[in-house]
Amino acid sequence: MNIEQLREYCLSKPGATECFPFDETTLVFKVGGKIFALTDLEGDLTINLKCDPETAISLREQYSFVLPGYHMSKKHWNTIIIDERVNDKLLCSWVDHSFGLVYKSLSGKIKKDIAYK
Repeated sequence: MNIEQLREYCLSKPGATECFPFDETTLVFKVGGKIFALTDLEGDLTINLKCDPETAISLREQYSFVLPGYHMSKKHWNTIIIDERVNDKLLCSWVDHSFGLVYKSLSGKIKKDIAYK
């Protein structure tokens, strides 16, 4: 998966938006104003994704390309190195997991506004 495909997939999530709140190279994806993914447009392609704490540890043990979240809470975030070792289906499932965790934490009003099913 390349950066354009990754961007398109993240933006395909209901209510997803993109912005550059930190600098000109850190692309952030949000739902309901909360971050569910971020990536740096410079250097090797990686993405930070929110993750259930137990699952985060398990993924790090299982996959060498899954690391504790860079500049994030190591308990709740993983950094995925996107290269030939990770297939698109797996990466998309992790984006979905991150999105779902963040969406679940939103208020009922925001969820209703997004109309996510």
